[in-house]
Amino acid sequence: MGRWDDVRVEDRLRELADRLHGPPRLKADLLAEARHGLQDAVEAYRNGGLSAAQAERRAVAEFGDAARLAPAYQAELAAGSLRGLAMRVLAVAGILIVAGDLTWRGSSWSDGPGPPAGYRLLSASLNGIWVTTALLAAAGLLLVAASARSTHPVLPRLARLTGFGLTATLALGVLGGAALYGWSVGLWAPARTWPPMIVGALLTSAGFLWTARAARAWLLAAR
Repeated sequence: MGRWDDVRVEDRLRELADRLHGPPRLKADLLAEARHGLQDAVEAYRNGGLSAAQAERRAVAEFGDAARLAPAYQAELAAGSLRGLAMRVLAVAGILIVAGDLTWRGSSWSDGPGPPAGYRLLSASLNGIWVTTALLAAAGLLLVAASARSTHPVLPRLARLTGFGLTATLALGVLGGAALYGWSVGLWAPARTWPPMIVGALLTSAGFLWTARAARAWLLAAR
């Protein structure tokens, strides 16, 4: 009869969990999937005549060492994190691109003197940043999907680079948006109490926080 290390299912899963970094929910899902697979293997070996302890040790031995398994699980965590980040960014960028001008319609200052050239440059640049961010998010989704269907080593690297680019442009968009809003309320005092501006600022801030959490999760998973 074979001899195996005295390592149980929960011990191996704990070792694996200590090596993984990423969104807690996705990490928990991956570990739950691994646990179910190990439990099925244990049950099969018990049906084959092994004792409970022997079946568990054999299943763990065939499952593999945590150090060897961790890279594959971490890659899946990174892919899932990038997918989540890209979907959130697409949602926020789409709303900002389509609805950004709605906060100005009907305002008392919209028919007055135009803003300075620097303000117009920042506004145009911000639109370009969010379009770029949306394109990078779409590219990230495509690369994650392609990586799931193909084992070509270039695809994960491209997805990683896209994720870093997406995170960088997202940061630029957040900083640029905050600067433009602050400049707006400085130029036009009525903007401080204009309801669409207030609602837009609240919704935009919530969207930025929502995407920032996803960006942090992806950076942890991709490090």
